[in-house]
Amino acid sequence: MAKHNAALLLLAVAATAHADWAIRSTELEPGHAGVVHRHVVMENGSSREHAVIELAIFSTKSCALRVIDNEVGESLAGTMSREKCVAGVNGGYFSPDFAPVGLLISDGKLVAPLQHSRLISGILSASQRGVQILRVREFSRRQKANAAIQCGPFLVDHYERVRSLDGSRAARRTFAATGTNDRALLGVSSEISLAELAAILATARLADDFKIQRALNLDGGSSSAFWFARENGGAFSIQEETPVRDFVGVVPK
Repeated sequence: MAKHNAALLLLAVAATAHADWAIRSTELEPGHAGVVHRHVVMENGSSREHAVIELAIFSTKSCALRVIDNEVGESLAGTMSREKCVAGVNGGYFSPDFAPVGLLISDGKLVAPLQHSRLISGILSASQRGVQILRVREFSRRQKANAAIQCGPFLVDHYERVRSLDGSRAARRTFAATGTNDRALLGVSSEISLAELAAILATARLADDFKIQRALNLDGGSSSAFWFARENGGAFSIQEETPVRDFVGVVPK
């Protein structure tokens, strides 16, 4: 019984630590087509650890998503500028031979088929229904998605953080999220665990009148990249450390 109580106590402490993240500072800058870049510094009240989150927040009424196949291994910054995107991040997983892992639909073309795996449990898609994050079982080709990328794991589902995520390994993270008021976001974080990122996305109000309904982890670590076109020219950019197979870009409708 004592061991059982001790285990429950440890779980409670861990849950409290994950939920203790709070916004310490934030900066906003406008972009094109109503897209906003938000730089957020988070602090964990229990551990005093800090995390930095970069977000590109947009309305799905004025912007759409493109998945760009990067077969030749160009940089995110160069690709976003050439393709006239207003913001973007790196995409999903790929194999050592640079082949995409999981479903990849780029500009309506099927590049790689759907796979069934516990790790890549979700799909970020864009169709006439707008921007959606779906469980693999919820996705149908009949929706005629113009863009789709399979990745995972889920970070937030039905406004709640997913509780089975790893809390021990810190790395840079890239993610996508959908939420209230027809808005969505793409983001990248400094080195934190999946469990910590899920807690931040589910509990911190990262934008006014926008609560995250679903969030999906994209490829992280050395693949993590973020790009945002500033309204008055130039760009804010976090460059990937290694070439990545695909990108997710935001484009005006």
